[in-house]
Amino acid sequence: MLEAQNCDDALLLGAQHGGRIDLLLTDVVMPKMSGRQVAERLRASRPDPRILYVTGHTDDAVVVHGVRAEGVALLQKPVPPEGLLRAVRAVLDDARP
Repeated sequence: MLEAQNCDDALLLGAQHGGRIDLLLTDVVMPKMSGRQVAERLRASRPDPRILYVTGHTDDAVVVHGVRAEGVALLQKPVPPEGLLRAVRAVLDDARP
């Protein structure tokens, strides 16, 4: 598991990691860039990761950041651990949580 504290770290880890990245779990709204922007930049060089977004914001903020679309995996915070596990499994199995 790779863990990043911010967007820049996530992109650096993605660029430096020699192995496969199966899943990117990212918040929708973050300082500097959105989770959607991080996912797009990561996928530009690594097409493999599936994306799971989480947010504590309203639907309006989610729409503004471009992740309220068909087929986008999105969880509303707070997420109980079991809910997160189910969502991760669903995304990895290519189904919506």
